[in-house]
Amino acid sequence: MMEKRRKVTILDLYAMKERGEKISWLTAYDYPTAQFAEAASMDMILVGDSLGMCVYGYEGTVPVTMDQCIVHSEAVRRAAPTAFVIGDMPFMSYQASDEGAVLNAGRFLKEAGVDAIKLEGGVRVISRIRAILDAGIVVCGHIGLTPQSSGQLGGHKAQGRTVESARLLIEDALAIEEAGAQLLLLEAVPPEVARFITGKLSIPVLSIGAGPDCDGQLLIVSDMIGQFQAFTPKFVKKYANVAEVVTNAMKEYIKDVKAGAFPTDEHCYHMLKGEDEKFKDLIKEYE
Repeated sequence: MMEKRRKVTILDLYAMKERGEKISWLTAYDYPTAQFAEAASMDMILVGDSLGMCVYGYEGTVPVTMDQCIVHSEAVRRAAPTAFVIGDMPFMSYQASDEGAVLNAGRFLKEAGVDAIKLEGGVRVISRIRAILDAGIVVCGHIGLTPQSSGQLGGHKAQGRTVESARLLIEDALAIEEAGAQLLLLEAVPPEVARFITGKLSIPVLSIGAGPDCDGQLLIVSDMIGQFQAFTPKFVKKYANVAEVVTNAMKEYIKDVKAGAFPTDEHCYHMLKGEDEKFKDLIKEYE
């Protein structure tokens, strides 16, 4: 019998960094997917605002609301009791004020039971990070390509590819750690920049498209299993092609329905023994 896994905590993540064990991190947006991640012993799960594209079909993450994030986070938490679950603060859930940021971060813990929250930005959101930390909530920073502000970046473009841009990333990373954040996500950053930041910081630094030298890796589950079809980022490795499998299954189903090959007798419920003769008498009442 498989031994039940102990709950992953922030201290476990620090210990993994200390001993050089890579941290596995994946997004999930629903109960079934989170169940799979839990069964696979995923260290961390992010209920990302990427659900806007992967679940709702939005063009980006900006339309995603707090209520949507809370509902999906609650489902993921129920399915993955031992993984370290992070709720992603959606656009305008923290930008307006420290007070608003704390209230919305608190909702993730009170209503969904997550272990931490993530928010985008570096130096410009330091006061938000400190306010949320002061409320006793674990914070994961996110710099590099930040999808919520991609318009300011000129689109979904890699960051830190020039010396000046790299300097800004380093300053952001140092400020986030100094503010007290316990985790940092680097997105679409050159590996040499990510390597330096990971070595410089004492907190776990995670990569999504930032090379192999960070303390762990994150992928969008819909990309990783080949479910999301609109586009595939350069940094994604597909471990399955769910879209092809499911589409082919649906085609076979349609074919069987059209041909009358489904359902067969094995898919049908039959009347209880002795009731079939009574049913014939019932039919006669309507003739």
